[in-house]
Amino acid sequence: MTVALSPLVIPERFNMARYCLAAQAERLPDKPALVVVDDPAPGAPALESWTFQQMEDAVLRVAAALEDRGLQPGDRILIRLDNTSTYPILYFGAIAAGLIAVATSSQLTAAEADFLMTDSAPRAVALAPHLPRGDIPANVMVLEEADVRGMIQYARRGAYADTRADDPAYLLYTSGTTARPKGVVHAHRVALGRSRTYQGWYGIRPDDVMLHAGAFNWTYTLGTGLIDPWANGVTSAIFVGEKTPEVWPAVIRKTGATIFAAVPGLFRQILKYALPGPLDVRPLRHGLIAGEAPAPSLFGDWHARTGTELYEALGMSEISTYVSTCPGMVRKEGSPGRAQPGRRVAVLPVEGGTEPLPAGEEGLLAVHRSDPGLMLGYWNRADEEAEVYRGEWFLGGDLAIIDADGYIFHQGRANDVMKALGYRVSPLEVETAIAQHPDVAEVACAEISPREGVTVIGAFLVAKPGHTVDAGSVLAFAKERLAQYKCPREIVVVDALPRTPNGKVKRSELARVFGVTCKGRRQ
Repeated sequence: MTVALSPLVIPERFNMARYCLAAQAERLPDKPALVVVDDPAPGAPALESWTFQQMEDAVLRVAAALEDRGLQPGDRILIRLDNTSTYPILYFGAIAAGLIAVATSSQLTAAEADFLMTDSAPRAVALAPHLPRGDIPANVMVLEEADVRGMIQYARRGAYADTRADDPAYLLYTSGTTARPKGVVHAHRVALGRSRTYQGWYGIRPDDVMLHAGAFNWTYTLGTGLIDPWANGVTSAIFVGEKTPEVWPAVIRKTGATIFAAVPGLFRQILKYALPGPLDVRPLRHGLIAGEAPAPSLFGDWHARTGTELYEALGMSEISTYVSTCPGMVRKEGSPGRAQPGRRVAVLPVEGGTEPLPAGEEGLLAVHRSDPGLMLGYWNRADEEAEVYRGEWFLGGDLAIIDADGYIFHQGRANDVMKALGYRVSPLEVETAIAQHPDVAEVACAEISPREGVTVIGAFLVAKPGHTVDAGSVLAFAKERLAQYKCPREIVVVDALPRTPNGKVKRSELARVFGVTCKGRRQ
C-alpha cells in the first residue's frame, strides 16, 4: 500500500538559514526566537533571550566572519560545542554562508572525535572550552567558543549565500551496520521537506513555544527544536541546567512551553519521579515522542497525570520523522501513526522487488527517493549508499506492516542496529571497542529490554581462558572509548555466544537465549 499526495514545489535556489530566519526577522523582529533557561524557579530570569531580529543579525555576522577567515562554500566546519546558544548560531551561520555544518557532540571521546576529524576532513573545528586541541591537523582552523562569541559581534553583516536547494547544508553522523559511524549529508531543501511535520505531527500554531529536551548535535533536536519552529515563527526554548527527570514540569511552566519534545523514556521518568497525583505542566498543549518505541501504557499514564496527549513519530537520520500521529488523528495501539501528508511510503518485499506489498503484509519500510526531506547521500560511503536504495525507493532497514487504514506497525529491524536513548548505535562499533579489553575473548551486543518501556544496550561477553571478566572494569573500559550513550548498560558474562551453523553470531537470539531482565550489571 502506498500513501501519496501532491509533491512540494522546491525552488532551484534555496538557503535553509534564510528560510528559517529572514522572513521572521522582518515580520516578527521583536518576538523571541530562542530562550535559554538554566534555573526553572518562577522568579529567576532567563539566562539568554534572542529575538528573531537579533538571531538573524548574529547568524549573518558569524557568516561574514567565517567568510573573512577564508572559509568558502562547500567547506566543512566541525561543531563540538556544548548545548548553549553558541551552537545554533554557529550552525545556522555556517549554513547561511554556504558552508557544510558538521553537527557533533562535545561528549565524544578523543578516539571518536579523531575519526570524525579524519572522515569529514573539515576546514575548521569549533571546540567547547573543556575540550583539548589534541591532534587537530595544522591545516584545520580551530575556533574556541570565545572566538564564536566574538564573531556574533563581528563588524560587518554577511548575506545569505545563493545556494541551490540541492547543495549540501549539513552533515550528521549516525551508526549503521558497520563498526564506524557514517556521515549523512542533507541538502538545504530538507527544511522544506520537513514542512510535512508541521501539521502531520506537531499541529503547530503561531503562538506555540517549542521546548526540546535533547542536545543540538542530534537530528531530532536540530529539526524539531530549531529548524521547524523557526520556520513557523515559533519560539524555541532550551534548558541548560541540571536535567533531572523531576525538573521538567517546572521547566515547561518556566518557558511557557506549549509543545515539549523528548524521547519516550524521559516522559516515563518524569511520571516516575514526580510527586503522586496530578502533574502541573501548564501551558503545555501536548508532547512529542520519537527516537525509541514507547511502552503502550505511557500514553494513558501521561494523559491521566497531565491532561495532555502524546503524539508519536518514527524517523531516522536519513529522513528525520516521516510517520507520525498528530492532533485530531485517532491513535492505534502499537502504531506510530501514518505516513505524513505528501510522503510516499510503502512496504516492499524483503527478498527484493520494487512493487509495494498489499495492506497487511510484512516487508521493508520504504520512502520514495523523490522526498525532499531525504538525505543527499552518505559521506564518502558510496558502497553503503547503494545498499539502501532499491529502484526509486530508500530502505531504512525497518520491517513494517501497513494496514488498510494506512497505519504503520513497526516489526523490528532487518539489521542489528540498536537504539540507545533515542540514538542509533551500531553493535559492531560497541563490540570493536570492548573486544580490546584484555580479559574478553568474544563480545556481542544487542538491544535488550530489562523492563517494559525500557531498552538498553546489552553486552554479552566470553572470558579468555584463565581470565575473569569484571563488569565494572569492562564498563570503565568502554567509557574511555565510546560516547556515554553508546556504552552498554547491561554486562552479561556467558560461556558461549549463540551462532548460526556457519559461525555467525545471532544477535537477535541474545536476549531470548540468556533470559536477560535486570540481572546484569547496569551503569
